[in-house]
Amino acid sequence: MEKVEIEKKIKEVEEQMNSADFWVDKEKAKSAIKEYQDLKDALSGVGKYDKGDAVMTIFSGAGGVDAEDFARMLFQMYSKYLDNKKWAYKILHENENDHGGVRNITIEISQPSRKAMAGEAGPYGTLKNESGVHRLVRISPFNAKNLRHTSFAMVEVIPKFEKTGEIEISEDDLKIEFARSSGPGGQNVNKRETAVRIVHIPTNISAHVDGERSQAQNKEKALEVLRGKLYYKMEEERKRTEKGMQISSTTDAEWGNQIRSYVLHPYKMVKDHRTGVEIRNTEEVLDGNLEAFIEAEKNI
Repeated sequence: MEKVEIEKKIKEVEEQMNSADFWVDKEKAKSAIKEYQDLKDALSGVGKYDKGDAVMTIFSGAGGVDAEDFARMLFQMYSKYLDNKKWAYKILHENENDHGGVRNITIEISQPSRKAMAGEAGPYGTLKNESGVHRLVRISPFNAKNLRHTSFAMVEVIPKFEKTGEIEISEDDLKIEFARSSGPGGQNVNKRETAVRIVHIPTNISAHVDGERSQAQNKEKALEVLRGKLYYKMEEERKRTEKGMQISSTTDAEWGNQIRSYVLHPYKMVKDHRTGVEIRNTEEVLDGNLEAFIEAEKNI
């Protein structure tokens, strides 16, 4: 909907709200108020799910052990950012290596204190543009020859879906697998198959959750994550179509199209390739100070 159309619709709803019999039908009135709020959000650039919570997954990419260590560094960076925002997060799934790195990790991010106000983004709206390939250049701590190494990780941020009707999924399109949870501290000692992995067969998109207490809770959470992933895929395809871009059927090409580089050698700089924002204090960035990048991303 264009800006002029949104403004026209807002005036129409305001006229309804100012009428003497507005509250005669309470359900209709509540619906009008919600529509008014959604329109005001749309006018200020806040999308349908931008005020809601989010699910973030960090995958290690090309670069072996260094990439898995980079994925760990990104998780620590974002967790510190979330702590500064006073947002809560919970690990839904984590696949660690033997060196303290992570092959992939999925966290659910929530804003516990209050809901986002009109025109204000919540976890999803704030972090959604962090999605993409991140590149690290440094002297590898895992290489005895102290050679410079480049590694990659991918960040995916999707909205948290609480209403099942928002994205319909046919049961026939799902492959559901159960496995033993393998959390830290021997949580799998009882050998119960509580971990759940769900694959959406038509798209091959999957969700893996083992952070909940029961198999049923893990399955419900995995379905939430899967809906978010499908929504994200549809949004990406819509954006590409609007821009006249060809939609790639594979993700391989995307690894060469990084959104941000973290260079720790031979000089120090973090640069966002979409907005041009550069910060020389790399320690500050890796310590969770991402505001300069996130503010600039609002205009992407």
